[in-house]
Amino acid sequence: MLQISLLKPDEDISSNQPSTFAPAAPQPPPPPPPPPVLNSSGNAEGSRPAPLSAKPSDAPLPPPPPPPPPGFAAARKAATKLKRSSQMLSLYQLLKGKVEGSSLDGKSNGRKGKGCAAASAPAGGKQGMADALAEMTKRSAYHQQIREDVKVHAKTIKEMKTAITSFQTSDMSELIKFHKTVESHLEKLTNESQVLARFEEFPTKKLEALRMAAALHNKAECYFNKIKGEMDTLERTKDDESKKFKSHKIYFDFSILVRIKELMVDVSSNCMELTLKERREATQKENEGGEPKNDSNKEGSAKLLWKAFQFAFRVYTFAGGQDDRADMLTRELAQEIETDPSPQA
Repeated sequence: MLQISLLKPDEDISSNQPSTFAPAAPQPPPPPPPPPVLNSSGNAEGSRPAPLSAKPSDAPLPPPPPPPPPGFAAARKAATKLKRSSQMLSLYQLLKGKVEGSSLDGKSNGRKGKGCAAASAPAGGKQGMADALAEMTKRSAYHQQIREDVKVHAKTIKEMKTAITSFQTSDMSELIKFHKTVESHLEKLTNESQVLARFEEFPTKKLEALRMAAALHNKAECYFNKIKGEMDTLERTKDDESKKFKSHKIYFDFSILVRIKELMVDVSSNCMELTLKERREATQKENEGGEPKNDSNKEGSAKLLWKAFQFAFRVYTFAGGQDDRADMLTRELAQEIETDPSPQA
């Protein structure tokens, strides 16, 4: 059968012949298309929007939500059930005063009046809270005992008020004695601060100063007794300790004990000088007529001289001697005491 091959006009006949050459290499792949340009809606120009079933990671992030309007937070805060109480502070102060000892009839009532005035506006139950508190206080056995103490000890407290107000002394023994007397009366009260608050113009600040002075004197006495005991112990063991140290070629300087004793003698001398100075000033005022003679003041001055001499003697015993200054002052102090009535120790 005759076969006719149709050839294109520009096709060479030789192209139908089998080629003896190797096949040509494959052509390189075409370059990738340029990235699409996103418009304001997040879609590529000329493309369709992404289907709803697309993955979240493939979709662009949505813009942040707009801030809430200014009055939105205030509206939410105003809708809460919690409100500040205008009476809570007054109630706290009233309870604090009753528990810790403020005045029940004075300042506390003043604060309570302010709280009631604040509660006159519609407050829903605040007045009932104050009334319940007042009723609890009235029926409390503890506060009933306080009112009973006010009645029973009224006379003693008034006498103590006068005594504390007029008390003055430079004699520490008188201070300690008066302090013990005051404390013996106050320890009988159920609550000292609340009972004393019922008495107008009671010298509470002077009472506190009296207690502080007595405590400071006792503290100083303890220091002196403690250092005296420690020094006596060191004096007894000094020789043995020195031998032990020397056996190890350690030469300890025990002269510090001597310096401590000398300093204590100086302190004693300063006390005697101050006492004698006050004595001379008081005598000069009496001689000039600037101050009337008072037997109680003279007796107190004599006792102060005697206390200073007693302290000097204790230091002398502790130190084992005294210097020239201390010796002169003790002689002068003894002469002043001899010219006065014998003091009662």
